[in-house]
Amino acid sequence: MATSQKRLALAIIDFLSKSLDDGTVASEDTESIEIAKSCIADTFHVNPNDQAALKDAIGDQSLLSIYGVYEKLKGKTSTAPMPGTTSTKPTTNTPKPSGPTPTSPEAEEFKSQGNKAMQQKDYPKAIDLYTKAINLSPTNPIYLSNRAAAYSASHKHAEACADAELATSADPKYTKAWSRLGLARFVLGDAKGSMEAYQKGIEYEGNGGSEAMKKGYKTAKEKVEEEEKEGGDDEMERAASPRGAGGAGSGGGGMPDLAGLASMLGGGGGGGMPDLGALMNNPMFASMAQNMMSNPDALQGLMNNPRLREMAQNFGGGGGGGQGGGMPDISALMSDPTLREAAMNMMGGGRGAGRGAPQ
Repeated sequence: MATSQKRLALAIIDFLSKSLDDGTVASEDTESIEIAKSCIADTFHVNPNDQAALKDAIGDQSLLSIYGVYEKLKGKTSTAPMPGTTSTKPTTNTPKPSGPTPTSPEAEEFKSQGNKAMQQKDYPKAIDLYTKAINLSPTNPIYLSNRAAAYSASHKHAEACADAELATSADPKYTKAWSRLGLARFVLGDAKGSMEAYQKGIEYEGNGGSEAMKKGYKTAKEKVEEEEKEGGDDEMERAASPRGAGGAGSGGGGMPDLAGLASMLGGGGGGGMPDLGALMNNPMFASMAQNMMSNPDALQGLMNNPRLREMAQNFGGGGGGGQGGGMPDISALMSDPTLREAAMNMMGGGRGAGRGAPQ
């Protein structure tokens, strides 16, 4: 059986043991956990009491912290309560590192080589070397922050953001991580998150923060204010836009564009359909139509006019002095005193004109 599988089996047994010790698993489940540990040990032929083998498997880490690094990098969270609990508060599967992991001479050597690669602007090599250091010390904030810088230089800002977030979780006092988190968030379009990261960096630096940190905060804040102003301008434009105005094919004040309607119907003047386009280009009829739409009582009174009823009956029938297609002779109609007076009233003229006007 592969050595890596035995190491993983030992790590799982260690995780189960610690889950009992720290109270993660209820005491009544102790027997089940012990049985599980025994089954794993027998199946993978490992000795849970061999401390040297266990240290070789996970070093100074634990399976939970190692998995926490993986989840932090992947950004996975859960809002579901643990089985058997009644809590509805959001929880996360990603435990925050309790602190920086110890370094080793080998890890420090990888970091030093990574720094040299950064100076030579060989960013892929630097990322590889920092990754090797991180593998030996998964939550070391310096290694994570350095790799975040290498990712940023390679324009891999999402990866830089993940490393910087983990570095700040491991050691919030390591302010370079806050600076690199601020940069990554800003480039990713999260100006508010960037401003918050720089603010944290300033707080941990103390004495008002360094010039670089303050400059980053100022740039992010200006971007946030610019975005808020643009959002406010958009709201003002929407509020200022006229409500109830007609869309395409509408005239002012909600008046339908009958000329356009006639065009959509294939024009007018033939086959019995009045030429609405020509009709509505007549100012008198346009005014009449607008008044009729705003005054239903006047419209009802107009349609009770016997002369108009006769005209309507002759539409399309060619009668009543109509022109081609049944269109009535407008000049003949308006020579009728009754219709002329009705038209004047609909236009706002006639005997009632000016009623109520300022003196």
